[in-house]
Amino acid sequence: MSADFAQPALNRLIEKHLPRTFPALSVCLMRQGEPVLHDAWGWIDPETRRRAVSTESLFDLASVSKLLVETSFLVLADAGKVSLDSRLVHVLPEFGQLNPRAIGSGQDPHTRNFLAIEAPYRGGTVDPVDVTFRHLLTHSSGLPPWRSVYLLAADEPPPSPAPGQPYAAERWRKGLAAMVDFPFAGAIGETVRYTDIGIMLLGEAVARLQGCRLDQAVRELVLRPLGLSTFTYNPLINGIPRDKIVPTEYDDHWRHRRAWGEVHDENACGVGGIAGHAGLFATAADVARFGQAWLTGDKRLAISRDLRANATRQQIRGQFRLGLGWMLKADSDSSAGDRYSAESYGHTGFTGTSLWIDPARQLVCAVLSNRVYHGRDPDGIHAFRRAFHDLIVEAIDPR
Repeated sequence: MSADFAQPALNRLIEKHLPRTFPALSVCLMRQGEPVLHDAWGWIDPETRRRAVSTESLFDLASVSKLLVETSFLVLADAGKVSLDSRLVHVLPEFGQLNPRAIGSGQDPHTRNFLAIEAPYRGGTVDPVDVTFRHLLTHSSGLPPWRSVYLLAADEPPPSPAPGQPYAAERWRKGLAAMVDFPFAGAIGETVRYTDIGIMLLGEAVARLQGCRLDQAVRELVLRPLGLSTFTYNPLINGIPRDKIVPTEYDDHWRHRRAWGEVHDENACGVGGIAGHAGLFATAADVARFGQAWLTGDKRLAISRDLRANATRQQIRGQFRLGLGWMLKADSDSSAGDRYSAESYGHTGFTGTSLWIDPARQLVCAVLSNRVYHGRDPDGIHAFRRAFHDLIVEAIDPR
C-alpha cells in the first residue's frame, strides 16, 4: 500500500540516493495508528536487477535490534524479576571475578585499531561489581565501546549460512568469556560511551533471567505478544529464502563474502548470529508496529506507563541524549531531522536502518535501507535520514 503522501518530493529524494547511498529501501510511516506510507524501492540484486525489493523484504536492523533486547529487559523489570538498579553481577556473577578491573582502551570499530587510554584514567581501576542495569541501558557503564569479540570467539569465521545449520553455541560461550574480563574505558556512571559490549552483556542477562536463549526470550517477551512475526535472527539458517532478505556489505576483511542472510555486524556474526546489540532482521511494517506499541502503551507490551515514560525521558547526556535504551532527539544535526518535536525518541542502525517516534504528532516512522552495500561512508545516509524526516513532517504538519 502506498499513499500519494508527499510523492513528488519523496520520489526526488529517493532518486537522489538510490542506488548509490543504498540500493534497497523500505519505509513504513504511521500516523495516529494508521499507515500513511508503506512502500519499497530498489533491488535486492542491484547488479542484475532481477529481484525487486518489496514491503515483505527483510532488512538487517543492526543496532535497532538493541531496542528489542532492551524492551525485553524492561518487561522483566516490570514483572519484578530484576530492577534497573540491580547489579549485573547478580545475574552474571562471572562479570565480577576479575576485580579490580583495569581501565584500558577500546578499539575503533572501523579501523580495529586500539584507542589511546583517556588521560584521566591512565593507571586507574574500577570495581565491576558496581555496574548496574541502568548503567547498561544508558551506556554509562564505562565499558569499552567496541572490542573484536568475533576474533576471540573462534579461530575461523563461521561457514556461509545454510538452512538448518545448527546454532554455534560454543562461539557465544567463548565470546562471553572474553567480554566479562575486558578492561573498562573509563569510570562507571560518569558519562556516555555508546557501547555494544554493554548491550551484549545485557542480552545475556535477559536470556538468563528468562531461562532460555536470547532469541527465544525476545520472542516470548516482546515479539509473540505483539504479533510481530517477521523479526528473526539468522534468517537464512531459519529457512527464510534468500530472495526475501536484503544483502549488506561484502566483507573483504574476515568472511570474504557478501553478508546475505547473515548479520552484517562482525561481533554478532562471530558469536553465532544472536546477540544483544545486533542480529535481528525484519520488515519495515513490523518495526513500525513495534514503535506504535511503545507510542500507545499497547497493553500486550507488559511495561507500565511510568516505566515507559521513564524509558523515553532523558537519563543522561554525553555523546547522545539517552533514555533507557532509547536515543532522544538531539538539539541539532539529529538523524530525525529538524522538524520532529523535542520529545521524539528512536534509534538508528549502522546498516542504514532507523525507527523514530514523535509523540506530539502521533507519528511512527521506520526507514530500512542497506546503505553499507557499497561501503561504510556515513554521509549519504545521514543526509537522507534528515531530509526524509523533515519532508514527512512538512507534508503532514506544515505549521
